[in-house]
Amino acid sequence: MMTVKQISELTGISARTLHYYDEIGLFVPTQKSESGYRLYDDKALEILQQILFFREFDIPLKEIKAVMENPALDKNQILQMQRKMLVAKKERMERLIASIDKLLKGENKMDFAVFDRTEIEELFQAMFEHMPEDIRNLAIEEFGDTEQWKKHYIEVVSSEKMQKNYAKVVEWYGGKDKYLSVAKNPVSKEVAQSYNKRLESILEKLIGKRGCPVDSFEIKELVGEYGFAMKQFSQIKDEQGLMRSIAHSYRGALMKSKIDEKYGEGAAEFFAQAIEAFYK
Repeated sequence: MMTVKQISELTGISARTLHYYDEIGLFVPTQKSESGYRLYDDKALEILQQILFFREFDIPLKEIKAVMENPALDKNQILQMQRKMLVAKKERMERLIASIDKLLKGENKMDFAVFDRTEIEELFQAMFEHMPEDIRNLAIEEFGDTEQWKKHYIEVVSSEKMQKNYAKVVEWYGGKDKYLSVAKNPVSKEVAQSYNKRLESILEKLIGKRGCPVDSFEIKELVGEYGFAMKQFSQIKDEQGLMRSIAHSYRGALMKSKIDEKYGEGAAEFFAQAIEAFYK
């Protein structure tokens, strides 16, 4: 058995932190001595090591506790999870080091890729599995086969321009892991249809207020409702960037044509101005 002082000296964690971990139930002692001192065995040390692995990624203690107490996860599953996280961090660090080496050699281009090849392949697989069958078949027909389609997708997503775009999107979601999770587990077809109906209903109400100034309460109320629905549907942390992107897309030739055809001439520009006024 080891005391708090011994564990503190071994791990570098302060006694105060260990006491706090005990108070919140994250890392409790194996037993207490007759004098009330906390004592820990080897199994407890393994648990502490797992906690420290998670802390390397600045994961909140509350979330670490939830993972550690999850009955569906055993020790090996948690270690596999941590290994995957550490490997991803290692690969990211290696890419940054390689970029710095290039700068030192006089090559003034630094690589800040958001997704590595493995993650891009995972994104393709998620898209492939959840895409409507008719659209998937059209894509396969266009590229010749699935492998050629996948190769094209990886090349496009790996480009510097696309990686910069993804950097913005990841920020909307509050992190890469959240974005990947949403991409791999999209909402059901029924839920998507329900949200689409709700969004169309809001736009119908908004076009009905077209005579009002874009900074009026009536307009802002509807744009706020639209933004909230988009935030829920997209499962993002902050919808401002997404809504500004939507406003920008309304001015694109293809989207402008579709919006104006559905809601009347000039509707796309009106929607864009209303969104920009709300999120200025």
